[in-house]
Amino acid sequence: MAIEIIRVAWRSLRSNKLRSFLTMLGIIIGVMAVILSSAIGLGTKNGVTKSVESLGSNVLTVMRGSAQSRGISQGVGSATTMTADDVQQILDQDPDVAYASPVVTTNAQVVYGSNNTNTSIVGTNDSYAAIRNVTMQQGRYLMAQDVMTASHVAVLGSSVAQTLFGGRNPVGETILIQSIPFEVIGVAAPQGASGLASADDMINIPYTTEMSLLTGNNRISQIVASAKSPDVMYRAQLEIESTLRVAHQLKAGMADDFNILNQTTVLNTLGNITQMLTILLDGISAISLLVGGIGIMNIMLVSVTERTREIGIRKAIGAKKGVILFQFLLESLTLSVAGALLGVAIGGIGALVAGRLMNSGNLFSPVAAGLGVVFSVVIGIVFGVYPARKAANLKPIDALRFE
Repeated sequence: MAIEIIRVAWRSLRSNKLRSFLTMLGIIIGVMAVILSSAIGLGTKNGVTKSVESLGSNVLTVMRGSAQSRGISQGVGSATTMTADDVQQILDQDPDVAYASPVVTTNAQVVYGSNNTNTSIVGTNDSYAAIRNVTMQQGRYLMAQDVMTASHVAVLGSSVAQTLFGGRNPVGETILIQSIPFEVIGVAAPQGASGLASADDMINIPYTTEMSLLTGNNRISQIVASAKSPDVMYRAQLEIESTLRVAHQLKAGMADDFNILNQTTVLNTLGNITQMLTILLDGISAISLLVGGIGIMNIMLVSVTERTREIGIRKAIGAKKGVILFQFLLESLTLSVAGALLGVAIGGIGALVAGRLMNSGNLFSPVAAGLGVVFSVVIGIVFGVYPARKAANLKPIDALRFE
């Protein structure tokens, strides 16, 4: 009997192929959207993580804090208390800090021949490459001797090198930064963008040179440091905070005139943002599945109306209420499961394509696919119960009279 019920239900769906497919379309789109939203969320998270980690591991960034004038805060970045001496004290006193480097930043016009660009000039020292994972494409990076002698040497980011020199090797050439000649000693390998800044669209020079020739003062913009391991990052942060408070003569109760940004905190914050975006996309996908379920209920009600005489005949020759109920419920379930499987297939292909486009490998999530199928089955049952009960409760005499 069960096999016969299944055969009749399948025959009924096949007799209206286009209508059945259009009914399944909502489920197909919903399941596909669940898989793709999961893939996009995972790909975005992986991309953000790679982007942040490509700029260095275990990185702590000390930025200018807020200065106080007559008890009024002047805003973040207004304090100008950090100097290169702070960096040396961090290296001397903080055992969990592996490297530390001062950073002085300004924008300037850079000229080579008939080519020019306005870019970020980052003054730093020889440790910056180790902290920020800078690898060289051509030439060499800054050395301690360059910093000590305030040499006129520059390391170009890959984008700047392309703008000024095209495909030529710029090592040994002379560029003008604010009309001051600098010898190009190297070109950094591409690192990519992080937020609004790009590590490829900048030029590194000794911070001593930048302070003496470009900024005209001995204050630095920030300090970048790296902890000896991920396990001691928080401890290194506390050590840097303590060292700078003493160096800046901040008494107990006085607010810090600097801010320390922990890379782990940044990753966690960005991870939470991408997770919320994924949840939002999943919510939209769930709405699509619900719309698909309403479509199934609508078509099943139409089917019950169209087959009222058939139901009456079957009941008249002995079909029980449970048999009719099971048949229509099975048709609803078949529509939802078939739609879910098609959605998984299309969504899986979409996840693979998204993975290649986002350079994140395979982003297909079996968990997301499984949840989509389970949710579709639940929808098929929930939205199929009412039409099935309506069909099962028809009275044979009224059904046979139906025109």
